[in-house]
Parts: sequence; C-alpha cells; structure tokens
Amino acid sequence: MTDTGINDPHLWLEDVEGETALDWVREQNARSLALLEADPRYQRLYDATLAIITAEDRIPYPRFLGGALANFWQDSGHVRGLWRRTSLDAYRSPAPEWRTILDLDALAAAEGKNWVMAGTEVLPPDDRSCMIGLSNGGKDAAEVREFDSAAGRFVEGGFFLPEGKQNVTWLDADTLLVGRDWGPGTMTASGYPFIVKRWRRGTPLDAASEIFRGTQDDVSVRAGPLRDPDGAVCGIVATRAIDFYVSERFLLTEAGPVKLPLPGKASLQAFVSGQMVFSLEEEWRRDGQVFPSGALVSLDLAQCQANIYALRPVLVYAPGRRETIEGVAASRARLLVAIYRNVRGSAVVFRFVDGRWQSTSLPLPENASVSLIATSDHDDSAFIDVAGYLLPNTLYLANLASGTAEAVKSLPARFDGSKAVVEQFDATSADGTQIPYFVVRPRDLAFDGAAPTLLYGYGGFQVSMNAAYSGGVGKMWVEAGGVYVMANIRGGGEFGPEWHQAALKEHRQRAYDDFIAVAEELIARKITSPRRLGIMGGSNGGLLMGVMLTQRPDLFRAIVCQVPLLDMLRYHKLLAGASWMAEYGDPDNPTERPFLERISPYHHLRAGASYPEVFFLTSTKDDRVHPGHARKMAAKMASMSLPFLYYENIDGGHAAAANLEERARRNALEFTYLFRKLVD
Repeated sequence: MTDTGINDPHLWLEDVEGETALDWVREQNARSLALLEADPRYQRLYDATLAIITAEDRIPYPRFLGGALANFWQDSGHVRGLWRRTSLDAYRSPAPEWRTILDLDALAAAEGKNWVMAGTEVLPPDDRSCMIGLSNGGKDAAEVREFDSAAGRFVEGGFFLPEGKQNVTWLDADTLLVGRDWGPGTMTASGYPFIVKRWRRGTPLDAASEIFRGTQDDVSVRAGPLRDPDGAVCGIVATRAIDFYVSERFLLTEAGPVKLPLPGKASLQAFVSGQMVFSLEEEWRRDGQVFPSGALVSLDLAQCQANIYALRPVLVYAPGRRETIEGVAASRARLLVAIYRNVRGSAVVFRFVDGRWQSTSLPLPENASVSLIATSDHDDSAFIDVAGYLLPNTLYLANLASGTAEAVKSLPARFDGSKAVVEQFDATSADGTQIPYFVVRPRDLAFDGAAPTLLYGYGGFQVSMNAAYSGGVGKMWVEAGGVYVMANIRGGGEFGPEWHQAALKEHRQRAYDDFIAVAEELIARKITSPRRLGIMGGSNGGLLMGVMLTQRPDLFRAIVCQVPLLDMLRYHKLLAGASWMAEYGDPDNPTERPFLERISPYHHLRAGASYPEVFFLTSTKDDRVHPGHARKMAAKMASMSLPFLYYENIDGGHAAAANLEERARRNALEFTYLFRKLVD
C-alpha cells in the first residue's frame, strides 16, 4: 500500500494552484481535448446541449419574494445569470414581463471576476433586504454583500463579508447572525465556522458579539431565527454539527442556550403554527413514545421556552416500508411534505389542529418525481414540480388550504421519447437485498446485448436518485438509441435513513455490491454487454466509479469519473474531507482504516491489469472535493502506462462548470467519450 504522506510520489499534485501541478493539468487537458474535440460528434453534441440548457422556453422556476415572484435565469446571453422578478398574475401568462433585479454577467464584466451566484438570504416579510453570496469560479467560499432587491443595487456602506466559507442570516433589518473565520483557531478541522456572532449595522465586523460556539472538532455551527408568518422572530435555534449526521440543537435564550431533547440524528425542517418540525434519522424513544427512524415529528416552541422537561413531541408522519420523506416546506399555516413510495413521489399537506396533524393529499400525476420548489409565507400557496425520465417537467401552483393544484408551466419535450419505455426492476445484491433500478430503453430493443448503455449511480449521504427529465441525456443518448439506467443503491435515501445507514463506513462495500448487481443483471437480461456498458458518477459517485474501475474492470467499457474522491487514506486531510468521516470512517483510526484500505481506488491500481480507459473530470476551483484526488489517480495510471483521459476545468467549483457554456462543454466531452467507447 502507498503511504498516506511522504511516500506518495504524486503528493505534489495536491498543490491546487501550484504552477508545477497546473502545468501537469494543462498538459493532460491538451492531450484529452485534442482527441475528444476533434471528434466530429463533439461540436454537434455541444451545440445540442447548449441549445437545450439555454432555451428560452424552459420553465423559469420561481421563489416567492415579498408579494412577487423571483427567478434566477441563465441563457446564451446571460451565461452567469439574471436575478429577476414578476407578479404572480404575470407569471401565469405565456410570456411574463420580467424586471431585472441583478445582472450577474454585467457585474462579472464590470469587476473582472467569474462570479457565480452562491445563495441569497432575504429578510421577511417584504424580502427587500438581501445578503447575496458571490463565488469567484463556483467555489464554496464566497463573499457576501448587502443588496436592495427593490432598488436593484448593492447597498452603499451596507453589510459586507469578505470571501470565506461562512453562513449568514438576518435577525432584523440592522442585525446579522454570522458564522465565519474570526481569526486563527476559529474554524473546524473540516474548514467551517464553529463560532456564531451577532453583528450590528454600523459597527466593525471584529466588534460582533459572540452568541454561540461549538468546538474545533465539530463539523460546523450555525444559528438562525424562527419567524412567524409576518416575519417576527419567535426564537433562535443554534445547530452544532458534531459530525456529518449527529447534531445538537439549542434554543438561545436570555439565560443562555437550552439544549433541545432530540436524538443526535435529527434535522430541523420547518417552523409553522408554532411547531418546530424535525426529521428523524434514528429511532427516538421519549416518555413511552416510540418515533421510528425516518419519521417527521414536531415540538411546540412555546412549551420548549416555558418548560423543556414537560415537552411532548407530536408525530407528523411515519413512513412505511419502501417509503421515505424527500422534502419538507412550510407555508403560512401549513406543512407540505413530499413522500416517496418505491421511488415514486406524492405531495401531502399537513395542518396542526387541536394538538394533532391532519393530512390531505394533493392531486398530482402518479409514477413520477415530485419536487417542492417554493412556498409562500404570505398565504398557503406553493409551487411543485413533477417530472419523469420521459415526462417533461410540469410546474404546478398548489393552494394548500383548498388542497388543489393547477399546472401553470410545462417544459416542451427536448427529445423524441415516443420510441422509448421506462421500466423498474430489482436486482439481487450479494447479501440478498433487492436493489431497485430504472431502465430507459428503446421499445424495440433487441435484447441481444448490443445496446450502448449508460448506468448512473451515487449511493451516499442519504441522497436519493429520483426520476428526472434530462433533455441533454435524452437528446444525446436515448433518442440515439442508447439505454439509460439509474441504480438506487444503498447509501442513498430512497428508502429512508436505514437505506443510507446500511452502507456507512465498514459497510460501504454493500453499495458497491449493489451497483455490481445491477450491472450484472443488465448483462444477464441481455440489455447490454461489458463491451457496450458504460458508467457515470460524480463526487461520492466518483468514488463509486473509482471502486468499479479497480474492483470490476471486466464489467465496463467506459467510466466517466466526475469530481471524485479516490484517495481514501488522505481524503480527511483535503479541504472539506474531514466533515465526511461519519460517512466513510477515519483513516487515522486503526479500527476504521482497514476497510478504507480495502476500497480506496488510488491504492488498488495494479500495473499490467486490464482497465477500461477511464475519463476523469474535475475542477481547480472545487474547494469541497480536492482536485488532487483525480490528479493523483491519473498520474499513477500514467506511471503504470494505463489508459485514461483527463479534463480539469480551471473554474467550475464542485459542479465542474461555473456557467452554461462550461456545462455544455463538459457534457459534450462526456458523451463524445461515451460514443467513442460504447458505440464505435
């Protein structure tokens, strides 16, 4: 095994902006781009992708902004984006008139920066005062500026926070709650703040007063107010993330912090009707009550403030077998919940009446994904998106009080799906667990193993891989006769916390066995063959790709490995890696290190082995997953004369694309590679 430090001959590639490392990156980029961009299919794929992602007839997804609607829009003339607003009545029309709030392209040009919008924090109820995050190149680190959304300009002399990994929220018009780097020793080992301060207008940032702190060993700490529908602050909750999944939550009172009596694995989801609504990622027993893992429960804020020991939680909803809660949002007086059954979505409205939650299901299409887009504090309106692999997105405006929903916007079909069909199957994993997966295939598939097939997977952090309509994948792959497969492997959230926890730490191999089982079943069904089977995944899914490369190279002809983790013995020392030890384990722990050694792709490459020519994609500006992972893996393969392609976007952040043109280029490169490997 390669040592995790000084004996690693490729350690120099971890110097993100080092000239020697960047020279290596440029050399690899030039080699790979010369091959892929010279392919006659590249330009066609690039043009098709750019046309889809910049099309004027896309759905302008809204958020409620005061009494209006706001939308962040990107197109060929605004690749970085326009933040703009319109009225609800105008939005219902086929061609609403928009008023620009902020032109990010103009700002970037004026300031000479590659600005990417990195979040907007608004002050209710009128939402005029904003704190806007601006990331140079798509990094997680961003600077934050005060902005007047009504006037459409930054506030002269207003609040300003220099670049950093930070969290900011309004307390009132003259006060912010800020977690950031306050100086040496004030950031966690994961690179996030653990001290929150109250910063008042007109005072220097270093005069902000501390209101809560965790420890340097935590992942992060943040705090935010609980507001009534009219914007009044009812309380402040601070969350101390001890690791990626275990947290402590405190009500901040005049007498000091009061710890809420919740299990460690619980997350605050909403505040409505005086109820703090939490999701549970583990079973909770309290005063004879048993709340199962995956359930939603509520705590009465007034009871918490009066007598925390007399608190009695109330069940909102407990998912059944093969169910999970995928989204929670509050309107003025109601709770909206996306509930999935066997990886198919629905939307349910809850109302708190006489100490209990009453539910009503919204009438939405079945057998599709349901995504909660926005809810209103001013009334009980909500926008909900419905889509499927062959079903273009439709945006519904729901009245949560009446339990009705109407379609207000629809995405035109981006590809001809009439000749395709979607099927769901279960594959049997190594331990006998049934693993669902979706197949999007031609109706007239010959089942002779000759179909070019792209299998996608993620399998981590309780992130679900739900059905989505992808115009790009559909146009470039499905319409051309390719098969697209989504594997719902363990580690994700498709069936709740237990589905995720089944693949944590030393059980990680289960997720990889699940993915292998899906691949083998695709071959057994004669949908495809190893010669025609390619796989794709990013971030944690990039780790999955690296494991497939080193564990089962015989199954695949092509591997697209995006912004990956690959050195699992040093990941915790790189950027935000330490925050993921609750997911993967601690390489410095003698008990946990052995299984990380067993799965670490970087440490299992073998000279002389027969590997498919993998395509690595990463970003210099990714300050979440270190580009050194992909760099070192590629360099090690080069030292062993093993085949690979490599492209590192000098900008891009963790998405590996800072704007629409970069996104189109990345997608075109990926599919050019896939056509070369799986079709030719």
